[in-house]
Amino acid sequence: MAIMPDLSVDVGGLRLKNPVIAASGTFGYGNELTSFYDPSLLGALVVKGLSLTPMPGNPPPRIVETPCGLLNAIGLANIGIDAFIEEKLPLLPFTSVPVIANIYGHTVQEYSELAGRIEEVEGISAIEVNISCPNVDQGGMVFGMDPALAAMVTDGVVKHTSKPVIVKLTPNAADITAIAKAVESAGAKAISVTNTFLGMSVDIISRRPTLANVVGGLSGPAIKPMALYLTYRAAQAVKIPVIGLGGIMTYQDALEFLLVGARAIHVGTANFINPRAALEIVNGLMDFCEREHISDINHLIGSLIKE
Repeated sequence: MAIMPDLSVDVGGLRLKNPVIAASGTFGYGNELTSFYDPSLLGALVVKGLSLTPMPGNPPPRIVETPCGLLNAIGLANIGIDAFIEEKLPLLPFTSVPVIANIYGHTVQEYSELAGRIEEVEGISAIEVNISCPNVDQGGMVFGMDPALAAMVTDGVVKHTSKPVIVKLTPNAADITAIAKAVESAGAKAISVTNTFLGMSVDIISRRPTLANVVGGLSGPAIKPMALYLTYRAAQAVKIPVIGLGGIMTYQDALEFLLVGARAIHVGTANFINPRAALEIVNGLMDFCEREHISDINHLIGSLIKE
C-alpha cells in the first residue's frame, strides 16, 4: 500500500497540516467560503486585517481589474478587534485549523495594544503584523519601508504576546532583506513575503484615476515573478521561516515558492476568481508528491538547483 505523502510543515512554532494558508483580506473573517469547502482542510486561515476600532475604509470605487491582476484600495476596512472576537471568531473551526489574526495600527502603541488584547483569546494561534500602514507619528512614512521602524513595531508586538509573531513585509522597501533581518532580530518567528505592489489605473474618457484613492495595491498573476524573487531573497537572508505569496493561482505556482525557500504559501487573489483555489492547491501538492514519490513536502523546501 502506498504511503500518503506528509504535507505538514512547521512555521514559527505553528504546526500546519499542509503549507497552504488563506491570505488576509481575501478570505473574509474565515467563514465566508464555507459553502464551497471546509476551511479546516487548509494549513491555516489568516483573517481580514483588524484594527483597534472599526474602520470604514476608502470610498468607492476601490477595486479594479487589470490584465493578469487586481488593483485594490480597500483602505483596511474592518469591524475592529472586539467585534471580531465576539462575533466572528466563535464561528471558526479553530480547534482543527490554526487561525492567524492579521493586525495593523498607525502607531507602535496601537500594534502593541492589539497584541495584548489577542494574547488571552482562545482560538487565535498566531499574529500576522501588517507593517505596510502609514505611521502618522513619522509624517506618513510606512513602517515597512524602514528597518528601524519595522523592528520597533515587531518588538512592541512580541513584548505583548506569547503567540508566534509573523511579520508581513511590503515589496516597496528599497531592500527587503534589510527589513527581514530587522524583524528577525526583533523577535519575529516568521515573515510573510510579500504584500501588494503599488500601482494605479486611469479612465481615459473621464481622465480620472479609476480608483477613488488614486493609488492601489496590485496583486494576482502579474506580480508572481517579482514576489517569487523577493521570497527567494528573503529566504536567503534570514533563518526564520518565510511564507511566500504573490500571484499564486495553482499548485505549480505554490511549488515554485517552496523550491526557492518558502516554508508555506498564502493564497490570496485566486480566492476571488475561484473560491476553491486554496483547496485545489492542497490537492495538487498531494498529487504531485505522490507522482514524484516525495514522502515529505519538506524535502522540496529550499531545494532549488542553481548550478
